[in-house]
Amino acid sequence: MTDMKTATDFGDLDTMGPIDYLIVEFPGSRMTGEGVPLLLDLVAKGTIRILDLAFITKNADGTINAVKIADMDVEGAKEFGVFEGASSGLLGHEELQEAASAIEPGNSAGILVYENLWAAPLALAWRRGGGQVVASGRIGVQAILAALDAS
Repeated sequence: MTDMKTATDFGDLDTMGPIDYLIVEFPGSRMTGEGVPLLLDLVAKGTIRILDLAFITKNADGTINAVKIADMDVEGAKEFGVFEGASSGLLGHEELQEAASAIEPGNSAGILVYENLWAAPLALAWRRGGGQVVASGRIGVQAILAALDAS
């Protein structure tokens, strides 16, 4: 998988798609690896480009530890090795600390920063037309389900 779209070089910033991040918490630090092939497929298809990928654990006392992909004992985790060394510099110590504040002690998390390649042509067209994104957000599945239940 040497053709994976990862970023250490952003290239032409004017042609980039929107950048998003996810923090995925794994209660009890139990990761199955089930999502790994799906994430790799999104990258291989050119839907997204991984800019940064990091894993942390949060100890009972609140301290955090970075987890190296090579040290993970999760089915499919070794496939993430293709991303080792690929870093945009967007995830530093401060960002990992902030991510850790979102998870409970005794749990682990994956932090993913990615470019939405699928949206890059649309974003470029809007920028050429003088448009600029002034707000964005995401509606969580739980909020949608709650709204549907309420109606």
